[in-house]
Amino acid sequence: MISASNDLAARFSTFEEEAFRLETLDDYSNSGNPAAYQTFLAGEAKPADYNAAWLDTVRRATESGKHMVRVHILSRPLTPYLRYELGWGYLTNMTAGEEFHILDVTDRPNPLQGVPDFWLFDGREPVILNYDENGAFTGPTFVPAVVPLPTGEEFEYATYRSVALAMSVPFTAWWEKHGTE
Repeated sequence: MISASNDLAARFSTFEEEAFRLETLDDYSNSGNPAAYQTFLAGEAKPADYNAAWLDTVRRATESGKHMVRVHILSRPLTPYLRYELGWGYLTNMTAGEEFHILDVTDRPNPLQGVPDFWLFDGREPVILNYDENGAFTGPTFVPAVVPLPTGEEFEYATYRSVALAMSVPFTAWWEKHGTE
């Protein structure tokens, strides 16, 4: 089923198999939960209800057999925001079944240079995520859904997904090696 909805939140309950996210920025501190980020920076403990609504969304999807996968393109040393996102966000979201990968471009060219942040639902429904220069989310751009190509070729965003997954490593392995750097 191809969604006609231009409601990003609704897509998380209507996708059938996989929701894939490509993250490209080093700082999203003015999006999502800026108060939690300030709590992290102050060295305070992570709130018990941290990311509760998102965890419910992820858990509903993964418990029904769907996959939620992210790849973050980054380089070291990590920005304070990335330390927060990976250390609080990823480690927390994994408890609900979200999968994470890191495409570390510290010592190599970025194979997806210039590709924007996006969600790709079921390999055919891309939603570009727009951010300003301060890491504030300015809204989604809904790209028309693509019917699978009869030749078996992938379309642009599915190709980005394939490259990101092929060139990244599982987050837990990366974090074990680089999380304290």
